[in-house]
Amino acid sequence: MQSRLTYILFLIISVISYGQVNLSAYPDKTTYTSKEVINLTIVLEIEGNDYNNQQTKLRLPDFSKFNLIGTGSVNNGLIDPETNTVMYQSVTRLALEAKQKGKVKIGSFLITIDNKIYKTEPFEIFIKDVDKKTAVAATSSKDVYLNMEIEDREVYQDQPTIAVLKVYSKNMDNLRKVKNIRLPHNNNLDVYPVSFARSEIDPSDYGNMASQVLAIFMIFPNEAGYVEIPGVSASVNSYAGKNKIISNKVKINVKKLPEGPPEHFKNAVGDFKVSISNVSKEKAEVKKPINVLVKVSGEGNLKSMELPKIVESPDYDVFAPKITSKVVAKTSGMKGEILANYLVIPKKAGEISIKTENFSFFDPLKKEYVDVGQKSLNVNAFSHEQIMESRTAVEKVNEYTNTFLETVNTPVLKTTSFKVKEKSRFHWNVLFVNIAILIILFIAYLIFKGWQKKRRSNKEDQPVTPVGSVAETEKEIRETLKTDVNDYFSYLENLKDKEDYQKFFQTYDELDDEVRGQYFKSSAEDFANFLENHKGLAIAEEYRSLVQKVQIEKYAPVKSQEAISLLLTSIVNLYSQISK
Repeated sequence: MQSRLTYILFLIISVISYGQVNLSAYPDKTTYTSKEVINLTIVLEIEGNDYNNQQTKLRLPDFSKFNLIGTGSVNNGLIDPETNTVMYQSVTRLALEAKQKGKVKIGSFLITIDNKIYKTEPFEIFIKDVDKKTAVAATSSKDVYLNMEIEDREVYQDQPTIAVLKVYSKNMDNLRKVKNIRLPHNNNLDVYPVSFARSEIDPSDYGNMASQVLAIFMIFPNEAGYVEIPGVSASVNSYAGKNKIISNKVKINVKKLPEGPPEHFKNAVGDFKVSISNVSKEKAEVKKPINVLVKVSGEGNLKSMELPKIVESPDYDVFAPKITSKVVAKTSGMKGEILANYLVIPKKAGEISIKTENFSFFDPLKKEYVDVGQKSLNVNAFSHEQIMESRTAVEKVNEYTNTFLETVNTPVLKTTSFKVKEKSRFHWNVLFVNIAILIILFIAYLIFKGWQKKRRSNKEDQPVTPVGSVAETEKEIRETLKTDVNDYFSYLENLKDKEDYQKFFQTYDELDDEVRGQYFKSSAEDFANFLENHKGLAIAEEYRSLVQKVQIEKYAPVKSQEAISLLLTSIVNLYSQISK
């Protein structure tokens, strides 16, 4: 018993000698809406000299259910002149945004002072479920409204997040009236459509309202900070006219990339691979161009990232590349490859090394930078004399023959041997044969006229068939004018293999004219509007994109086999769907 009293006495003496520590945390209120900012206040008070024995900073609880918007702190210290006691106070403010609704628990804040851990008591706050109710109240005067949902509201800079656009209405017939979807536009965002295919209608979604997914798109924020995504607009067609509706705005927290990036890091975020290759079929010759392909493949911000360029060198000249994109945006991310086709002209004979710039990217899954380094391609360039010496006798003869045919005019063929020799006497047999042929032709003409007269009389005896409606007649005319696109596809494939690109684009223009003529549309824009009304928005956008790609490839200074193959695949896929 005496030992316990001694222990308690020493404990009281230690508390008095070392001072007193108070740590508390409280919110400004206990109930919030989803759009309100949650303000937390953490107060640390130390009476005595223990502030010199603070071993750790204030440790925060798990904030995975919140977005941390901002922080701030104020420190105060004073001395009581009567008791000569030091008072130290630290006030920390945190601004949070809730990621979910309902009851949310905030854990304990911790701090270690003089080998002792102090903590606050955990508490709960309540987040009201008012997002959709607010949207309904804002558009209560309308029968239909839009709602945009963001999959992940906390991403890194240049890391994508998926957005889903849904339409709500109490009348399911209103859902099909929503058209002309316009995705959000902001200088801080890059937006790419994933799908405009409409989902099946959910007849009883929120508040017993029918809903349908209209579009899925991908957002790449290119600046860090608190970014607001503008609303998506659309039009609702009715008998009274077109009404414009706009969805809700969404705020996301864009995190800065970690510090200490490599010197040659630019803006590539994802997982990528880089390769360089020589795609020319002929041997490399001095002062003659070769095609060098730099390929970046993987998943990430492929369309907005800066590609590694071929570095300049005194051993060769390099020209601006032709960029070809083979990228597909899906709900899992943007995947594919970007091809940069360079023209490189060797300046000297022998071994030359063509190198790319150093390339690195940030992997958001591993949360670290990856340095790919330089990629090099070794090319053995030959002089013109070396190329000529390495050719076989047959190759030399073929070259001389082709040069002769291209530069020298061939003589005119003698036609005297094809002349018919004149006859000195008259042949009666020829006359009789010609008269017999004329008699046979006359008899055949009489027989044909009699058969035609008999057929006309039979038609007059038959009942008159009723004439169809305008719609049926138009359908018959369309079936008559329907173009067999498969013949065009085969012909375009042959022209692509022969590398006759001029004829290739002429044939495509003929195909497009015939298909548009089948639907009585004279211009591409009218045809695109027709496709949007009868085939869907996705087909119309694909047609507009294809027309633009054709114009770009048609007037490109350098045409590659891979680009034409990719263009032909797009032509076959699109026109096969249109001609169904």
